[in-house]
Amino acid sequence: MYRFLLTRQWVILTLVAIALIPTMIRLGFWQLHRHEHKVALNHVIGDSLAAPPVPAETMTSPGATVKHADLYRRVTAKGRFDTAHEEVVRRRTSADGKIGYHVLTPFVLDDGRVLLVNRGWIPVGGSQTAFPRIPAPTRGETTVTGRLMPDETTAESGIKNVKGLPERQVMLINSGREADRLGRKVLGGYVELTAPAPEGGSPEPIPDPEHDDIGPHLAYAIQWWLFTAGVPVGWVVLARREARERREAAAAPAAPESEPAAV
Repeated sequence: MYRFLLTRQWVILTLVAIALIPTMIRLGFWQLHRHEHKVALNHVIGDSLAAPPVPAETMTSPGATVKHADLYRRVTAKGRFDTAHEEVVRRRTSADGKIGYHVLTPFVLDDGRVLLVNRGWIPVGGSQTAFPRIPAPTRGETTVTGRLMPDETTAESGIKNVKGLPERQVMLINSGREADRLGRKVLGGYVELTAPAPEGGSPEPIPDPEHDDIGPHLAYAIQWWLFTAGVPVGWVVLARREARERREAAAAPAAPESEPAAV
């Protein structure tokens, strides 16, 4: 009765089911790994924000790569802002989702090295080709506090480092590129400024990252594995239904032949 499984239709259906099972298992593990990565990152962020600030020079150096364990670590630095070489980073969003710029200002340390400081968000304003008006930072020697961040790259961010942009505008914050531009030793990574607070609230400070939400990835993983279990169950249900329908069709009495019409 199950010889119909050898028909072209059922062979194709079976092959599709067999291919779906490992694919959905892999998708489930992919979502599980994303969940585990999110949980681990939340721990790193929480530990970094809770730790007391330390001198930036102890966490990074010229040409260095910021370690994953040091992401969002609170650091301090003493020096002065170099607004003459300030840049803006395009296509950045504010806390309420508006598109604008991040203000990237070199911060010259007492020993002459430079720490890149992201002072926060400003709106686009008028023309996107002209350099925007930016509120001035604290003048003279000052001490800044911020969250340590790694250099931005196209591979990590997905943002293309577009060439031919207007003067003093960039797509990515990268200490190596800034070192070439400034002709100075630039500490690896950059800092998101948290103190001192800007006068008048502009540039808008970048808020602390969320680190309580683990996201939906674990639920997605479970869904994929439930779908995986449903494939063979569904195949069996369909096969049994097909067999039952064929049995019923075979057992049904043949329809009586109609009598010839009288002439």
